[in-house]
Amino acid sequence: MSKLFEGLTIGNMTSRNRVVRSATAESLATVEGAPTKRLGDLYRGLSEGGVGVLITGYCSVSADGKPSERCLSLAADAALGEYRTLVDLVHEGGAKIVAQLVYGGSKSKLAEGDPRRIAGAKPGATNVNILGPSAVEHPATGLVPRAAAVPDLIRVKNAFAAAAARAEEVGFDGVEIHAAHGYLLSQFLDGRFNKRDDKYGGSLENRARLACECVSAVRKRVGEGFPVFVKLNCCDVYDDAAGASGGLSELESMQVAQWLVDAGASCIDVSGDWHAADPGALAGEPFFGSYGSRLALKLGVPVIVTGGWRDLEIIDRYLDGTQIAGIAMARPLINEPYLAERWEAGDTRPSECTSCNFCSRYAGIPCVENNLKR
Repeated sequence: MSKLFEGLTIGNMTSRNRVVRSATAESLATVEGAPTKRLGDLYRGLSEGGVGVLITGYCSVSADGKPSERCLSLAADAALGEYRTLVDLVHEGGAKIVAQLVYGGSKSKLAEGDPRRIAGAKPGATNVNILGPSAVEHPATGLVPRAAAVPDLIRVKNAFAAAAARAEEVGFDGVEIHAAHGYLLSQFLDGRFNKRDDKYGGSLENRARLACECVSAVRKRVGEGFPVFVKLNCCDVYDDAAGASGGLSELESMQVAQWLVDAGASCIDVSGDWHAADPGALAGEPFFGSYGSRLALKLGVPVIVTGGWRDLEIIDRYLDGTQIAGIAMARPLINEPYLAERWEAGDTRPSECTSCNFCSRYAGIPCVENNLKR
């Protein structure tokens, strides 16, 4: 039997296997951020399809930090009943469910009429009421955030903690703090966005301070064994050249990971610049497998690795030969929600996902290339 189908224990949570559905922005919440029936149906299918741990699409922790339209939100108590229903659907299918928490920052996708936009802002000046480490324009969105003052950062920490407490209250099995992919906590780690000269900028320790304080604040609000995952970039560009340009390097990321564990993290979920990965050139190897393998040897908590897993034979090689604890997938499970069940039943053909990425263009993340049915 493949080790993939052994239980995965993180804090007080033990899942039926090591298959993790990586967080994916489904855009299936209401405008206010409540789960919908369509989202429940999607999660039910993934749970029934054999996933061990399902990490939700990102949930905003505050109104000003909402990263996209129709994303989930745990910024208030209004939708707790709908969240309980969502959690129950996943549990009925046999999976555990973890809420991913995020403050979007200047990477947020804003509609033209979004009230966070500042009308008449001068070119190069702050143009949105969204926090950032510094007033640096985001190259992908053109947004220039407001440089956060220390009281703003206290509010962000408290928002993460309150959102985590809500998640625990409605029955989530854990939370994941999103400190990767260029959102706010990731930007504080990245010297290209963080130009501060206070205790939250400059040295790596200072740049990591906000993420560590968010973990600590969450840990204080939830139960002792309640799992607190952190999603972290292995580096800020795919080939680790970011160290020369001011972004987080692999060595820096390893140090940050240890500090996050010291602050109370139960698990590190390794990711990175998956857009730049070429699956063909990697010959089926996971995008961040080398880094994840080295990190798993260093840390005293489980390490999950996201990105590029397509072949059970390769997965088994990593699970047999490294200390990696969990295998996180997104697009293969969009292509085939019952992939884990198929593999466990003995049909070990690789996922047919080609990483075409068309699924990301549509609400509900449908696979337009294959969309295999059970």
